[in-house]
Amino acid sequence: MKIALDATPLLGRSTGVGTYVRGLTSGLAELPGLDLRAVPFTLRGGRRPAGLPPAVHWRHLPVPARALQAAWTRAPLPPVEAFSGRVDVFHATNFVAPPALRTASVVTVHDLTYLRFPEWVTDAVLRYRDLVPRALDRPGTVVVTPTRAVADEVTAAYSLPDDRVVVTPLGVDPAWSGAHPVDDAWLAARGLPDEFLLFVGAREPRKNLSTLLDAHRRARAEGSVPDLVLAGPAGWGPEAEQGAGVHVTGWLSQSELHGVVARARAVLLPSHYEGFGLPLLEAMAAGTAVVASDVPAHREVAGGHATLVAPTDVDGWAEALTAAAPSEGPRRAEAAAWARQHTWRACAEATVDAYRRAIG
Repeated sequence: MKIALDATPLLGRSTGVGTYVRGLTSGLAELPGLDLRAVPFTLRGGRRPAGLPPAVHWRHLPVPARALQAAWTRAPLPPVEAFSGRVDVFHATNFVAPPALRTASVVTVHDLTYLRFPEWVTDAVLRYRDLVPRALDRPGTVVVTPTRAVADEVTAAYSLPDDRVVVTPLGVDPAWSGAHPVDDAWLAARGLPDEFLLFVGAREPRKNLSTLLDAHRRARAEGSVPDLVLAGPAGWGPEAEQGAGVHVTGWLSQSELHGVVARARAVLLPSHYEGFGLPLLEAMAAGTAVVASDVPAHREVAGGHATLVAPTDVDGWAEALTAAAPSEGPRRAEAAAWARQHTWRACAEATVDAYRRAIG
């Protein structure tokens, strides 16, 4: 089976979608009988990423991605075959499936923020309202989603039959299980406290940092609570007032993030809405306690191994921050074992089922 994947998310600094594409590609490379091509849509900087499995062919034609998307909103040109060559399936890994002449299409819909909460996304993401339905209108296109929660939303929003939507839960890199906490010197060099609670992700409206910061201020006013560290890129949207006891690291390398997550008293994920919530599983694999918002995707992914609080319950979050403690003993082992069940090979095997459905 000849498969081409949209590899654009592999370029530049790592993002959640980039982690997904990297993990999925590595899982697919382990499976027999697949001829894999990675196809980035970019004008510049389209060099083969480090760490891409040798068996995956890198096929880059210089083209600006935004110009392509604008063209695809007007006409089914240029077709994907112009970039991928002849393949059986093109996997659109990030919402946007190019038009195709004969190639079957599989498209990953990570979440429906662009439909449910359009006020929380950028103009580029708002284009998905037009581009995703165009892909789904093509006969035979199959959708993959990271959770059953998103699958149910997709089938309802686009009136799709169940056999055109496949759930492919994300995996956790084995390196998380061996993550070593950063040491005191590393923290001191960056002005970070020895003990801290940790938020991981872009500082964007959907992540609900305002509730987290309000809860942290309330918890500090009422008693002793560790400082709060915000790790990740700046994102977009208005910045919530950070206040005392809050530290911002900016973007961290993968190895740095492993160490910070392993050192944290707890990882906090207060999102209003998520399609999966990979930092939740990664923290569990590293042996770190998790407090997350009580939303469908988090309930599904946590499997009962995280503390869940309603996204807008400031009092509930303040209480959870005060009570947060490092996972120990059986609870940590059970959470880590749950996280280890989520492998990129399993994600790849489920995705190959979607490929077969699209071809068939």
